[in-house]
Amino acid sequence: MNTIHIAGLGAGDIEQLPLGIYHLLQSSDRLYVRTMDHPVLEEMKGEMNITGSFDDIYRKHHEFEKVYEEIASLLMEEAKKGDVVYAVPGHPMVAEKTVQILLDQAEQGTVEVRVAGGQSFLDASFAALKIDPIDGFQLADALTVRRGDLNFQQHIVLCQMYDRMVASEVKLTLMEELPFDYEVYIVTAAGSRHEKIVKVPLFEVDRASSLSNLTSLYIPPVEDEKLLYHRFDAFRGIIAALRGPGGCPWDQKQTFHSLKKYLIEECYELLDAIESDDVDHMIEEMGDVLLQVVLQAQIGEDEGLFTIDEVIRTISEKMIRRHPHVFGDRTAETAEQVVANWEEIKKQEGKAAKESLLDSVPSALPALSKAFQLQKKAAKAGFDWEQAEDAWLKVKEELLEFEEELKSRPYENNRDLLKEFGDLLFALVNISRFLKIEPEEALAATNQKFTFRFRHIEKRANENQEKLEELTLEEMDRYWNEAKELE
Repeated sequence: MNTIHIAGLGAGDIEQLPLGIYHLLQSSDRLYVRTMDHPVLEEMKGEMNITGSFDDIYRKHHEFEKVYEEIASLLMEEAKKGDVVYAVPGHPMVAEKTVQILLDQAEQGTVEVRVAGGQSFLDASFAALKIDPIDGFQLADALTVRRGDLNFQQHIVLCQMYDRMVASEVKLTLMEELPFDYEVYIVTAAGSRHEKIVKVPLFEVDRASSLSNLTSLYIPPVEDEKLLYHRFDAFRGIIAALRGPGGCPWDQKQTFHSLKKYLIEECYELLDAIESDDVDHMIEEMGDVLLQVVLQAQIGEDEGLFTIDEVIRTISEKMIRRHPHVFGDRTAETAEQVVANWEEIKKQEGKAAKESLLDSVPSALPALSKAFQLQKKAAKAGFDWEQAEDAWLKVKEELLEFEEELKSRPYENNRDLLKEFGDLLFALVNISRFLKIEPEEALAATNQKFTFRFRHIEKRANENQEKLEELTLEEMDRYWNEAKELE
């Protein structure tokens, strides 16, 4: 079986090249290089016979994945004719996708691949930057890095930042996490006589003139923890500290049940912010709701019951499982199809059988929302009006029954009157369901509208030095209409 010998050219000058690699390059009569753009190849120009390079393939494709696949394929074909030496920048096992493809092929027994070694740019970078990776280190590809991949409390090196377009994408990604003026280092040809290290604020990363295939970006660890307060892990650590030894006595004594009222309260405050279209208030209230969720999960962790990781994993699995039209091979062109798929998948999940279809409606829902959900569940089993007009007839029937009860007896402490009024509301909820109006949302909007208009009446009375209680209904109505105009 023929062999592909993979040699690393190092990160810079020939002085970095191991003697064994030097002899391998000199002695090979079938030497291929990934790119001719490397200082060692320039210095050894008269000492070796290069059969070919793959620079043209880079110009041929728009996607790097296709470049790497074609290079590996060509080398496999050449290896059928005899042993081949393949030279790559740096170390073959650091940021070399073609090497990984060749190693995968070797596992299938089609060719033998031997990694001859070389010096990685990381060795020279650690020395040039005077950092010790034992403190925590990450290496990532500038071409594919995503904001969630990085731990900013460690040393971070992004390799393959070879031009301004790549640098610009990296800058935008990092500025989602770090201040625009956070200081980073552009490192080029580390360890060679052409070594260049430039410290720049993050927003200037793509303005550097020294970007090349030997350039990487170093991001020092973040020391000011306030810069990372936006990250979930930081928030989780804050909650853990509040509940932990030396934390907050109030947080430490909370239980699942003691926090229920706060969770409900914060949800309603968020709904109010949404109804008001108040973005700043929404941000604050969403944070308060998130606090309740994470605090509940921390209690679960403290008591050895579950962790926030299990909460997130469970909902992540559910979202993927119930959206096969996004993560699988099913299709759903409309929201109605999505809901139908969702319900079908729920049945397939083998949920424990309930005594009633209505058991899945939370008992703690506000009465108006609960009525809406109860009707929806019953409707799925076919217990429903055929059309909205029939539901309107039921509203009129319930209104007549309410009026009859109101006429027949005094309304003080009249339980039958209360029931008839409940029946009327329930019938009106049916109408909202047919019209696809969430009754709780509709009433909340009306509450907000009433609040705005009544406060305007109070404000105008105060401006005119009038006592609210002494205004006539006509005067109040005039201010009310002013408020309507302001809306």
